[in-house]
Amino acid sequence: MRRILIVEDEEIIRSALRKLLTHADYDISDAGSVDEARSRFELGSFDLIISDLRLPGAAGTELIRLAPDTPVLIMTSYASLRSAVDSMKLGAVEYIAKPFDHDEMLATVEEILERIAPAAAGSPAAADSEEPEAIDGDPSRIMFGQCAAMQKVFTLIRKVAPTETTVLINGESGTGKELAARALHQLSPRGRQPLICVNCAAIPESLIESELFGHEKGAFTGAVSARTGLIEAADGGSLFLDEIGELPPEAQARLLRVLQESEIRKVGSTQSRTVDVRMIAATHRNLRAMTKTGEFREDLYYRLNVMQIRIPPLRERDGDILGLAQRFLQSRGQRMSKPDISLSPEALRVLERHRWPGNVRELENAIERATILCDDGMITPALLDLDPDSNDVHIPAGLLEEENPAPAPDPQSSNDLSLEDYFQHFVLENQDKMSETELAQKLGISRKSLWERRQRLGIPRKKSN
Repeated sequence: MRRILIVEDEEIIRSALRKLLTHADYDISDAGSVDEARSRFELGSFDLIISDLRLPGAAGTELIRLAPDTPVLIMTSYASLRSAVDSMKLGAVEYIAKPFDHDEMLATVEEILERIAPAAAGSPAAADSEEPEAIDGDPSRIMFGQCAAMQKVFTLIRKVAPTETTVLINGESGTGKELAARALHQLSPRGRQPLICVNCAAIPESLIESELFGHEKGAFTGAVSARTGLIEAADGGSLFLDEIGELPPEAQARLLRVLQESEIRKVGSTQSRTVDVRMIAATHRNLRAMTKTGEFREDLYYRLNVMQIRIPPLRERDGDILGLAQRFLQSRGQRMSKPDISLSPEALRVLERHRWPGNVRELENAIERATILCDDGMITPALLDLDPDSNDVHIPAGLLEEENPAPAPDPQSSNDLSLEDYFQHFVLENQDKMSETELAQKLGISRKSLWERRQRLGIPRKKSN
């Protein structure tokens, strides 16, 4: 049984993580600080250490030095992404952002332990090979898909993963584009190097260039020290740019130079630096159409679109819906101590008939919600609580171009607006005079949540003049 040490000062998180990993058949020990971990345990005896970045006393990265032969997985909030990248430079095997999905944590732990298995076993190939080799495996270890459409995706991933080719992943929100990117990276010769994932829509436009390319001290107000950018942090590994269609024009021009010349220049610097990065991008938008309107650089589009992989929406994956539902049900049931929970025949029929506009993410959320509410071991259609109206909406196959939003409802015409009606009305009424950050603050949500709701409701961002 693999031994894992959890170092986390928040008891709630530590307890939940211990329970999750224990249910997954790992031998778990835990501590609240680096000092406690060092005094209570022989750090080198563990197969993996999972540590929060910020701990009382010494930082979690100190464990990298104290246990040089043990992989350390760093947990950090998205706001501390740069610190996570610094952790990777110090030698952390991987980082995961809080709050993390339990399945994401389990998949990350499994991938790390599989990655280090040959070295731990003293494999001659691992010790003697001068060139890094692709990790043995198959995309189906990372993504589920038994239908013909997903088998085609897996075939493309197997063919392109061993190459250095830039890949553009297309697909609607919630289809699993990041999982495809992880499969491409893990099955490549760079699989033992970092994969840096960036959601371009979740970073304020004013900071995106600094985040990607880094900056020098004094480059702008608040730049009190030089910082490494995410592209440089991915040097030797892969960079996944999710929702690249949201990248501002200035950052697009800088990214083009990275693809053409393999060079980056920090904001405020006159010196360029060569980087070795495999680029993987993803979008739910029609980039070709965006080049016609000037929203996306045509030369950048053609640089990115060397190999294109389309992830099909869930409604096109005949036969996969119930398979995915059973996988989610098994993992949620184990996590919530309901291992014998099942779906009623009526619930299975509802799942098959539903159109799934939110794709795999919507299915996952529906199963988790039903598992929480189920008291008698049988999930019924009522517990799934799926929106019947979504089944009447025709969504054309393939990528959709951004449509004009529906007219905002008149707040005087109804005293019972739904939350989505209110959201749409507020955004359409105020986006001309507010920035995305201001809109999110007024609505009491994050900028990333604002962006995700725009996509779900079909409300495009107002074009900059």
